[in-house]
Amino acid sequence: MKKILSVVTLALCAVAMMGQQPVITFKTTEHDFGKINEADGRVTTVFEFKNEGMEPLVLSNVRASCGCTTPKWTREPIEPGQTGQITVTYNPNGRPGRFQKTVTITSNATEATTRVYIKGEVIPKPAKPVNQYPVQMGELSLKAKNINFGTIKKGQKINHEIEYANHTDHELKVDLATHPQDNFLAWQVTLPTVQTNETGKLAFVFDSEACKLYGPVELYAYVEVNGKAEHTDEYKLTFKAEVDEDFSNLSVADRQQAPILEVQDAINLGTIAAGKKVKKSLPIANAGVNGLIVRRAYSNSEFINLIAPKGAIKSGKKSEIKIELTAIMDGANMPAGNYTREILVITNDPNQPKKTIKVTWDVE
Repeated sequence: MKKILSVVTLALCAVAMMGQQPVITFKTTEHDFGKINEADGRVTTVFEFKNEGMEPLVLSNVRASCGCTTPKWTREPIEPGQTGQITVTYNPNGRPGRFQKTVTITSNATEATTRVYIKGEVIPKPAKPVNQYPVQMGELSLKAKNINFGTIKKGQKINHEIEYANHTDHELKVDLATHPQDNFLAWQVTLPTVQTNETGKLAFVFDSEACKLYGPVELYAYVEVNGKAEHTDEYKLTFKAEVDEDFSNLSVADRQQAPILEVQDAINLGTIAAGKKVKKSLPIANAGVNGLIVRRAYSNSEFINLIAPKGAIKSGKKSEIKIELTAIMDGANMPAGNYTREILVITNDPNQPKKTIKVTWDVE
């Protein structure tokens, strides 16, 4: 019986002690900032709490779940019936989008750990002009100076635009010059005279039907600003495309009658003296029915010049691609060593329209 009384006594004492402990209560445990602008900087809210216990309340630690959130709190003991504050500041810089953060409070209250929450949505600040238009051509700012039209089927037209802006305090006149032979690239300057803080566009149309080349195509145009036509890299626009023949409409019968390219996978040009030239032929044959047309023989190597056969190669017949190699590099004799490059043969063979061939040689 005495043991039972002792247990009951201890329990009653524990309850009495708990009743004498501090009790922390908040008016609210969550604050919604709603939509805030990143450009406006930090935002702050205050969580007010009260000690509803019988002993002084002491907050030993207040910590946030992220470094972007900074809490400050009442450091001195809060007497029973008195209030304190936790000030929470959120930094939205570089953090666009929705957010939700937790602030954890540790104290000597009956509930040793409590939490409050903040949330909202950060509206990103407008990009600076220097970031939107990173390319400078004199006083004119552009978003880009390179256009890749990608792969274009023969007969297609592809559109592309480059936006430009005037960030000066005076008007600018904008024009464009292209190579006279580049008649397959049409262009338009949407705003030839652009005022301060105005924007315009350089609009381009790549007409693959008018382009005589198959395979890789690269060409250039130069931007003229205030009548200055400086044909330098600073003012140069670069355009790239890959023009492919369109075989999508061929019937089964057409494919059965199609030409078939036969060519070796590699060719060795032998040994060449530095600074000299060598000429060699790459044999090709047509194992199909209809005539084989070499659309283009191409190499991006500055050492190699290629001449494709003209006209169609008849069924069962052979021809050749002439290769001329010059062992000169950057105006000087090519250093001794082993060299490997590639050439691309483009034909009207629908099953193998492009054939890559490895070219090797030695320089002594």
